[in-house]
Amino acid sequence: MLGLTSQGYSQRDIAKTLQIGLGTVNKDLLFLRQQARENLQYHIHDRIPEEYQNCMTGLKRIIKLTTEIADTVTDPKTKLQAFAQLTDGYRYIMELTTGGVILTDAIKYVQGQMDHLNNQEKKLLKDIKNKEEPACDPLGDNIETTNGVF
Repeated sequence: MLGLTSQGYSQRDIAKTLQIGLGTVNKDLLFLRQQARENLQYHIHDRIPEEYQNCMTGLKRIIKLTTEIADTVTDPKTKLQAFAQLTDGYRYIMELTTGGVILTDAIKYVQGQMDHLNNQEKKLLKDIKNKEEPACDPLGDNIETTNGVF
């Protein structure tokens, strides 16, 4: 079903293609959205901080090793190359450090969007429970109903 939505199929088209009811499609898509939210939460709260820490640790190790090289070599060309590498390493660390503000803003934005989607989902579930036409169409598929039932 996710493949069909990613190809631009409407809920109605998915129901026809899979030969299932529109309500089933709607409920399955709600489930898939919830899974996507959980995956995004995991990515934001677990993967990004872990990768950030790995990156910082690696950069600091590179800086340490490059400093040792710069301190021990006598060839001026090699020394200059080591200093250029150190400069790049420090620049990357600054970008990661100052980019954290951007990351925080992105997390806030994503959480705001998730709150909005959760509210839409609650309205949609309430409409389904009451067997009324949905008050909103979160996928923009213009859900059509017959006799007010999916």
